[in-house]
Amino acid sequence: MYATYRFPILATLIALGMTSHASWADQTVSATLLSNSIELGTHNVKAGRITLEVRNAADNNMEQELVVLKTDLPDGALPISKGEVLERRLNKIGEVEDIAPGKSKRVSFKLAPGHYALICNKPGHYAAGMHAALVVTP
Repeated sequence: MYATYRFPILATLIALGMTSHASWADQTVSATLLSNSIELGTHNVKAGRITLEVRNAADNNMEQELVVLKTDLPDGALPISKGEVLERRLNKIGEVEDIAPGKSKRVSFKLAPGHYALICNKPGHYAAGMHAALVVTP
């Protein structure tokens, strides 16, 4: 008697499991670092694992970096001192450092809903305009 119910129940559980795993799929955002800006492929993503594909496309020979900060401040209004953002005053999620000219790196973070500022924090780069906003929705 129980054997006849076992297969449909198992099939339903498997189908539900497959559906819920799809919502946890990684999202990828391209981040192009230029001489005076950061261009994002999108400025809005859903909460979860986010992979940033970061490319240094600046027209100079400078290394770049990408720092991810969770903050309610606008990306262009972060506290600075001596040409650098004061990361220790903010909620730093992580970063990818030392991206050589013409090179790319990938980094992944699990991001909760909120507002994030993505910046290059090499001296003078933030003030030159190297920042962008990323909004993470539930």
